[in-house]
Amino acid sequence: MSKTALHAVRGMNDLFPEDTAAWQVLEGALRDLLARYDYGEVRLPIVEHTALFARAIGDVTDIVQKEMYTFTDRNGDSLTLRPEGTAGCVRAVIEQQRLRGQTPRFYYMGPMFRHERPQKGRYRQFYQLGVEIFGLAGPGTDAEVIALSSRILQTAGVSAVLHLNSLGSPEARLAYREILLAYLRPRHEALCVDCRERLERSPLRVLDCKVAGCQAIAAGAPRLRDHLDPDSAAHFVTLCHLLDTLGIPYVEDLRLVRGLDYYNRTVFEWVTDALGAQGTVLAGGRYDGLVEQLGGSSTPAMGFAVGLERLLALQALQRGPVLPQRPDLFLGALEEMALASTLQLAERLRSQGVRVVTGGPAGFKALMKQAERSRASFQALLGVAQLDGANVLLKEQGGDAQWQGPMADLAAGLIGLGVDFRTPAPHT
Repeated sequence: MSKTALHAVRGMNDLFPEDTAAWQVLEGALRDLLARYDYGEVRLPIVEHTALFARAIGDVTDIVQKEMYTFTDRNGDSLTLRPEGTAGCVRAVIEQQRLRGQTPRFYYMGPMFRHERPQKGRYRQFYQLGVEIFGLAGPGTDAEVIALSSRILQTAGVSAVLHLNSLGSPEARLAYREILLAYLRPRHEALCVDCRERLERSPLRVLDCKVAGCQAIAAGAPRLRDHLDPDSAAHFVTLCHLLDTLGIPYVEDLRLVRGLDYYNRTVFEWVTDALGAQGTVLAGGRYDGLVEQLGGSSTPAMGFAVGLERLLALQALQRGPVLPQRPDLFLGALEEMALASTLQLAERLRSQGVRVVTGGPAGFKALMKQAERSRASFQALLGVAQLDGANVLLKEQGGDAQWQGPMADLAAGLIGLGVDFRTPAPHT
């Protein structure tokens, strides 16, 4: 009887070593960079109560209404696979009382989940690096966070353009909402289907719609910049001056509003056209009211997220692919009697930082095939003769370099042939 083949869920992908090599290199470099800015890693649940996202993101946003993976557990609780990381991080710092007299800086890496139409650069399970900083309200914090985002792209070898805007205070934004609605309502029929649907609940989203007709309407709309409260306007002017001082170029994008309700004042995106329609690589902003909204004390905060798949796709386009690291040595046992010594020697070499793959016991031709498949830089075979004191022949695979000597001196032979006895970093 035939069995139906099992498949991965659409939009959720398997990653094998030839894929994860680039992930590991990038993740390690990002962790090193974040440590230089004094950000510490937090590891957060991938499942949260659904109410958290409705309160934080906004229950009229597309994410909450259309895109979340929500289910009821055996206790009857409504739970959701996290669609983004900020809400969970804010919940955690409130619950674990991490904000009292502190200005913590956190980052997290991991999967997020949204039920969207899968396409290039957009998946239903996707990975993000998120960065959050709490307790600092000034434009200097905004400038340093944006500088960190710029460094992340530089570290990945990715080029993009910084778009920058200010949404002002919640009060100024609410007043502007009514001004914008008065402009858009008479033009309702000329908007795209999505913008008509969300006009009353989220009119600012019309400003960043990518449909040509909506863009033409948005171009004539009253400008949010002209309706900022004085403090937000001054904050933005200072931020721009600081970015100029730091030598970080930017585009003032009056249509940039971001899609989440919790943002206020500074919002920014790094944008590229290299991936087609999915142009935003990294995005974030200030969310000074979210901690209080979720039950904490009034606390300024700011953060951003970068999609790792998009970062890696851009890296491959702009820099070339990252290949998996090759083993340093293939160590094969020619006879059953040599197997234990082969495994012991492999363990000693691994303790010194050498990447070793073992094979056998098998005959000479079979071991040669195993050595070739291993992609190791060098090969050495051990048999009864080597156990009795005969020299080991250490040979370069695909080259002419070689060394001969006692089995006990194999490490010295590897060093002599240029193998780097590296100490693995904690994050790799």
